[in-house]
Amino acid sequence: MTDDGTTAAAATGTLGYEQARDELIEVVRRLEAGGTTLEESLALWERGEELAKVCRRWLEGARARLDAALAHPEESGEGGDGAA
Repeated sequence: MTDDGTTAAAATGTLGYEQARDELIEVVRRLEAGGTTLEESLALWERGEELAKVCRRWLEGARARLDAALAHPEESGEGGDGAA
């Protein structure tokens, strides 16, 4: 990996959930396969941590949106189908 950390952090900020998840899966696969130098393994680990943070932010955002929609069903565009 040639990223200097700031480039990697900036790049993860623009990733969608699925992109970050897929890249994280690849990072984990490479770490589990072994055969990398210590430096490469550390770089992969750091990238994995950044990707995990991106995924966590996306999931927390989705949870917040769901909680808000469930707390105020009349604002979500649903007719009167919800429980009273």
